Amino acid sequence: MSTNTNLLAELKKGKSICLSHTVTSDIPHFEAFKKLEIKNIATIDKDGFWGNEITIGSQYGTHIDAPNHFAKNTRTLLDIPFFERCLPLYVIDISDKVKINPDYELSVDDILKFEDEYGLISQNSFVALRSDWSTKFDDEKAFINKDENGIEHTPGWSLEALKFLNEERKITAIGHETLNTDSGLSFYKNKALEAEYYWLSQNKYQIEVLNNLDKLPASGSIIIIAYPQIDKISGFGVEVNALY
Repeated sequence: MSTNTNLLAELKKGKSICLSHTVTSDIPHFEAFKKLEIKNIATIDKDGFWGNEITIGSQYGTHIDAPNHFAKNTRTLLDIPFFERCLPLYVIDISDKVKINPDYELSVDDILKFEDEYGLISQNSFVALRSDWSTKFDDEKAFINKDENGIEHTPGWSLEALKFLNEERKITAIGHETLNTDSGLSFYKNKALEAEYYWLSQNKYQIEVLNNLDKLPASGSIIIIAYPQIDKISGFGVEVNALY
């Protein structure tokens, strides 16, 4: 057997799980975008093939934010090579804290406690924030979680935690289950997505609206992110898989 065949055989001995949600017109999404629209432009009976035209926002469903989503003069989707999207994966679980406080933000202390149990987070890795918010995905009202004043109450990353992961651990990318990097309350208080802007301005990408993080080990898995090679856009829906 060739080296590549042996490698593939070894990979198939493990498990895999898809971390992307199914995309429909009814899923929670950023209000600036329209709902998914699918138009049939040809049918097998009439035209001999089935063809569709799809209208979809660049950040819709489980998606990647390229750095140029928020920061000028940074990378686009086409600038992110495959092996930067195939990374060691760490999953930090804050779901118990989020059950008590939906506004909870990952802290540096949370990261250090994680490392006490699972070892130092390696450079050039992907860190996913598990909040179990994805369990609300089929209920848009619960997923957005606005109060009577229109303030969203959703978990996120603290700015300090992202600076630590970038400057001290030198990781490559992050991901989370919610629509935004920042907690909903932080966005309300700051009138800006400060954590998200910081991360993307470092010329690093992120994945939003992840699924099935509760089914993964805290460390020891690999994340693989795939998307079509569309020029001059700031993000797109992704197929994300984890091998473990």
